[in-house]
Amino acid sequence: MWSALFFAANGIALAGWVLLTAFPRKPLTHSAILYLGVSLLCLIYTVCFALVVGGGWGGGLSPEASGFSIAGVRAFFATDGGAFIGWTHYLAFDLFTGLWIARDADSKDVSRMVQLPFLILTYLLGPIGLLSWLVFRERKARAAARA
Repeated sequence: MWSALFFAANGIALAGWVLLTAFPRKPLTHSAILYLGVSLLCLIYTVCFALVVGGGWGGGLSPEASGFSIAGVRAFFATDGGAFIGWTHYLAFDLFTGLWIARDADSKDVSRMVQLPFLILTYLLGPIGLLSWLVFRERKARAAARA
């Protein structure tokens, strides 16, 4: 079951990233990414989290996995359900972050070719892509403010 969900969640995220990087940025495209991509991943995350934590799938959390500690996080992610939930969290937030970067870049008239490395970094390495965009964006914002 977890493998099938993992495959489906990755497919949803990949479809969102393809829309974001290869299709025209129109309101319908943005809505598809946000609602059929990000929101659907958030819904999957929420349902699976509630079922795992509530004991509906996998018998609930072990005492170690229920604490807010490094040991608790390790114990949670050591299960298939925990790993899937964590991965889905990354997929949803990285896609949302990519959409924000693309919208922000479009509003600053940054070409799609210049945006692409930031989006790829965000897809592959989440926070590194976001940090890279924020550093790049700051220079653009200062230049625009001076003009």
